[in-house]
Amino acid sequence: MSDAYLVPLTTTADVRDLGAKVALLPVGSLEQHGPHLPLVTDTVIACTIAREVAAAYPVQLLPPVTISCSHEHAAWPGTVSISARTLHAVVEDIADSLRRSGVPHLVVVNGHGGNYVLSNVVQEAMGAMALFPSLDDWLGARALAGIETSMDTDMHAGEVETSILLHAHPDLVKPGYETSDHVADDRRHLLTLGMSAYTESGVVGRASLASARKGEDLLAGLVAAFAGHLAALDG
Repeated sequence: MSDAYLVPLTTTADVRDLGAKVALLPVGSLEQHGPHLPLVTDTVIACTIAREVAAAYPVQLLPPVTISCSHEHAAWPGTVSISARTLHAVVEDIADSLRRSGVPHLVVVNGHGGNYVLSNVVQEAMGAMALFPSLDDWLGARALAGIETSMDTDMHAGEVETSILLHAHPDLVKPGYETSDHVADDRRHLLTLGMSAYTESGVVGRASLASARKGEDLLAGLVAAFAGHLAALDG
């Protein structure tokens, strides 16, 4: 079994010595990612980003939330969801618990675009939380990696997600990603009809363009972008 979404084993003493005022909470999902990526892809990516950030900044790394709001993927076996209100409550409870143990700020590292409620949780926290990566963070990282496809075109199990796994966890990428491309730029009724109305394979993107080098550059760009979020919380 891969340990891709597990966190390092730390002790209370380790956390005390770190003295972090910011904790990172990876939030992933358990949903279909086409024929070439696992159900836990979003969780693995969120954890990978969080680990890279934790290696570069003095932050406390938390275990992930592994099931979230994947209702648009319900047509595929293996997809499991919780409600937006449940995810909202879980993140709020974690933030409250951290505050009681001396960590006033929480950064939610979101790996699943369908977790719209996380923006509301952060908004309601009034400066005590941040959501990472932001749209601007992704755009900057994509530019650094030389990715030219738009985020609308590369939506799910495409170039970005496959590249990150090819770099960080190549054992999780199944053969055949080079022929898994599917484009569905017009998805105006996605939230009503679900993903199955726009793709049979579950892929929306061009996985054939993925590479380990792009994955490495994407992560480097996101790690650099985190500095601005940390400064905003400290401010």
